[in-house]
Amino acid sequence: MDLLLTGGTVVTMNPAGEVLQGDVLIQDGRIARIGKRLRPTGVRRVIDAKGAAVIPGFVHGHLHACQTLIRGRADGLELLDWLRDRIWPYEAAHTPASLRASADLTFAELLLGGATAALDMGTVHHYDQVFESARDAGIRLTGGKAMMDAGQGVPRGLRETTEDSIAQSLKLLERWHGAEGGRLQYAFAPRFVLSCTEKLLREVARLAPEKQVRIHTHASENPTECDVVRQKTGRDNVAYFHDLGMTGPHCTFAHCVWLTAEEQRILRETGTVVCHCPGSNLKLASGIARIPELLEAGVHLCLGADGAPCNNNLDMFTEMRLAALIHKPRSGPLAMPAEKVLEMATLGGARALGLQDEIGSLEVGKRADIAVVDLQGVHVVPEAEQVHSQLVYASRASDVRHVLVGGRQVVSDGRLLTLDRERVVRQAQVHARRLRERAA
Repeated sequence: MDLLLTGGTVVTMNPAGEVLQGDVLIQDGRIARIGKRLRPTGVRRVIDAKGAAVIPGFVHGHLHACQTLIRGRADGLELLDWLRDRIWPYEAAHTPASLRASADLTFAELLLGGATAALDMGTVHHYDQVFESARDAGIRLTGGKAMMDAGQGVPRGLRETTEDSIAQSLKLLERWHGAEGGRLQYAFAPRFVLSCTEKLLREVARLAPEKQVRIHTHASENPTECDVVRQKTGRDNVAYFHDLGMTGPHCTFAHCVWLTAEEQRILRETGTVVCHCPGSNLKLASGIARIPELLEAGVHLCLGADGAPCNNNLDMFTEMRLAALIHKPRSGPLAMPAEKVLEMATLGGARALGLQDEIGSLEVGKRADIAVVDLQGVHVVPEAEQVHSQLVYASRASDVRHVLVGGRQVVSDGRLLTLDRERVVRQAQVHARRLRERAA
């Protein structure tokens, strides 16, 4: 159906950085025109965007939908203890029903907060449930099962052989890659160096280009992790991945807090995407990534919330505000300008999914993945010099009025249209309790 967004502040995030007061016409799920006082014939639906910013939908570059039921159950731990003592036992205890409840809760939160797409890493089993949830929620998802054929402290429910890990990943790829008109995509998701054999990583590096899918993993998140990786491989995380052929524009690495100069060079020269997760890095005491230096070096960057147990929310407004603020004491007040942070949350995230030609900015021909954000709240007014500043520093997820994915409206006046919000919450409560009982 043709749809017209009228009278909003259109933040295009196009190469020219254009911001205009005007309208956006959507036809066949794509942006057909952007301009002032558009009055096309045949438009069947009009959304009034006066007093609001019309922006590209946020894209989470790193997410764990399988962990959302564990929110608030893994506080006060550093990464490796957090994984072995809390996260892995919970992930191993998932059933298909509990994973579906976790994914539903995740995607409800994302859509209501203006996120239209995400790159997700699951637990080892039941990943069909995550894709089914994304299909029904209407969100754009690139994701894959976690691949774990090694590792200290891995519970029985997550252990798999190299052959099974590859075989199950390929089955999921065949079922879901390109489903829902391309809205759902597969990505190989080897968890991190310490839970994967070299054989598995080499096979992933070989298969990803052949199958034309992405690779999504973690790298250099925590100092202890980095030390153990060096002991195991003789190399730093990113350098080791590079040696195995697991870098390039089709790869997204979460975190990259502790990089050497060599690793920074590798990321820049290969075009590998780095996902900055400031909330997670602070809560797990992992550190603060040197994002201003990576930006200056030309490394491709995006933003993500990571998982609910290490954040504890999935709100891209919170991540933008943190990303804009935490680097200033070291790098100065001009570091991380609001326009650049908003770009990381939109077009940068699209690059993390390999979809920068399809989403991430409001340009004619691109898919209509759009959020409409109210700028009239008492915490936002008066009008700032730049709307980017209002969005990054002052706005909240609760300010999101409307959300479109591929031109389909999935949130209207703050109400989720695709999933039953009350049922999602009830099911999350029930299955979270059962999950805790099984994990115990």
